[in-house]
Amino acid sequence: MSSGLGAEVVSVVNKLQDVFAAVGSSAAQIDLPQICVLGSQSSGKSSVLENIVGRDFLPRGSGIVTRRPLVLQLINRPASAPMPNGTAAKAASAAENGDSHANENEWGEFLHLPGEKFYDFNKIRAEIVRDTEAKTGRNAGISPVPINLRIFSPTVLTLTLVDLPGLTKVPVGDQPKDIEKQIRDMLFKYISKPACIILAVTPANQDLANSDGLKMAREVDPEGLRTIGVLTKVDLMDTGTDVIDILAGRVIPLRLGYVPVVNRGQRDIDSSKSITAALEHERQFFENHPSYKGKAQYCGTPFLARKLNMILMHHIRATLPDIKARITSQLQKYSQELQTLGGPSGEGNSSSVVLGVITEFTNEFRTVIDGNTNDLSLNELSGGARISFVFHELFNNGIKSIDPFDQVKDGDIRTLLYNSSGSTPALFVGTTAFEVIVKGQIKRLEDPSLKCCQLVYDELIRILGQLLQKIQAFRRYPALRERFNSVVVNFFKTSMQPTTKLVTDLVSMQACYVNTTHPDFLNGHKAMSIVTDRLNANKPPPQAADPKSGKLAPGQINNNKDLDVDARKEEPSFFGSFFASGKGTVKKKGPQPMEAPPSIIRPQSALNERETIETEVIKLLIHSYFNIVKREMIDMVPKAITLTLVNHSKEDLQKELLQELYKPDVLDELLKESEFVVNRRKEVVGMVQALNKAEEIVAGV
Repeated sequence: MSSGLGAEVVSVVNKLQDVFAAVGSSAAQIDLPQICVLGSQSSGKSSVLENIVGRDFLPRGSGIVTRRPLVLQLINRPASAPMPNGTAAKAASAAENGDSHANENEWGEFLHLPGEKFYDFNKIRAEIVRDTEAKTGRNAGISPVPINLRIFSPTVLTLTLVDLPGLTKVPVGDQPKDIEKQIRDMLFKYISKPACIILAVTPANQDLANSDGLKMAREVDPEGLRTIGVLTKVDLMDTGTDVIDILAGRVIPLRLGYVPVVNRGQRDIDSSKSITAALEHERQFFENHPSYKGKAQYCGTPFLARKLNMILMHHIRATLPDIKARITSQLQKYSQELQTLGGPSGEGNSSSVVLGVITEFTNEFRTVIDGNTNDLSLNELSGGARISFVFHELFNNGIKSIDPFDQVKDGDIRTLLYNSSGSTPALFVGTTAFEVIVKGQIKRLEDPSLKCCQLVYDELIRILGQLLQKIQAFRRYPALRERFNSVVVNFFKTSMQPTTKLVTDLVSMQACYVNTTHPDFLNGHKAMSIVTDRLNANKPPPQAADPKSGKLAPGQINNNKDLDVDARKEEPSFFGSFFASGKGTVKKKGPQPMEAPPSIIRPQSALNERETIETEVIKLLIHSYFNIVKREMIDMVPKAITLTLVNHSKEDLQKELLQELYKPDVLDELLKESEFVVNRRKEVVGMVQALNKAEEIVAGV
């Protein structure tokens, strides 16, 4: 690939970087190819960068000097190109102000100072320090917000480098306690992106295995596919040692290899040794050193710059198709979001906006209840399915679980039977007791039925909440959202009144008329025969006649021949169980004085056989009838709720919303945009403009 074409490809990414830096590139989620310079504080990163640029322009000193990422765009610009008006005069002025190397073909520009050219590289350093302190303060804090600097020069190769803060171990002075973690987190954010080439700077006079830069690079690039090693301070190694094994990949292999360089030492910098002289010293060192002279053309800063230029060019070429696709996809995403925010200007016909939102809301509401929505959940029930769950699981099981005899005991039924027959003891089982108990139990169905209404109401409120979140217009117009919420909630509350009335009436209907002719109801005769059969089955079998004497067992009847006992004397009193044993029975001897009945007459003993039969018959009849009523309520209550609450909402909610919201006097008030939306629209408009520009830039490649 020709160098001209390479420069063009790199300049494409430079332009993209500028475009995204102007709006905050994190928003675009497009990782641009770049070379990130990684190393510990004392590894010589700054010297490597200055040698590549051929200029002194980076801040120096002790501690963390680079406290913000510096995106350094080097742009090769032939000296013969015509200069803008006044440029020569500015370069001459820079030279007069002490920058002896200033010339009209070389200058720097900061993205945060558009249109301002710096011919004096000392002023570039001062501006880096000033802008860093503006973002981080004068203490040793760091910031991830990058400084974007372009350097135009005929002596540089077109290249984009990101100078990152140096790795540090121990906080010094007023540095934050977690400074190491802060720096590591920031570096990881840059170097973990697949589009990033890592330039790991390591002093050659230290053990390579302890290199902080290489260690960190291996965490994100374990196979060494996108890491290039730079070995600084090669001239400071002990006599007789060299880095040949490292260069040959025998220590820690890297696909992109290593480049040894010689930088200016602190003494050189203090004595203002020029970079031109330093590069000459570097060239002579490698050409004359016994270990490197055979491979001198692969050593030194000029070779490193060429190598980085080639690597970046190939890398950009490989990633451009993906960048194009990402730009297109992001542009589509942000354009759609801009539409939901009302377009670039945010203006719209207020009446049509409200009308549109009402239509969208009611359509969505019907869809969610009917289950015709496209985004059906695979993990949980939603919308109408939850209402169905309330009807067929919660309400169904709640009604079925009501036991009519958990509150009414056998003894209570006995007392009711006596009380219901009045002054004349009943000849057959009294129906009044049956009705009293059944009606009392039917009333118990009212609570779960009303609870079912409440649960369905809660589900409708839940659907309302989901739609207020889902429909984009509500994020844009908080006042409309609040008004919508109150109108719909009031509509549901109003609909609850006829719903609870209808459900209560259903229970009252069941309680007011006990239909003993229901085809599924067990009649009295059938109940009596079932109870008799059960009791007989539980009785011990009668004893046979004694085979020796031929006499029947006591109590057995022998065709009326043995009825020598007066049966009436043995028969217990009708109210026998309401007296303690012996009390109230007729004694054989002597007349009994008659006393007034006690103030309270309660049963004193267990049920006798007649009472047991009557109680069991009543229980059977109650079970039979109560089950019929439960089945009918399980069927009717969901129908009632659906009629007056669910379907009523589906059919009449739109009319209610139109009446309450579609009024000329409230429309403008409802459509006041939230501060979030106004700010977000600005961001999205900026993103769309940047992405459109980015699309134009990559389209030409």
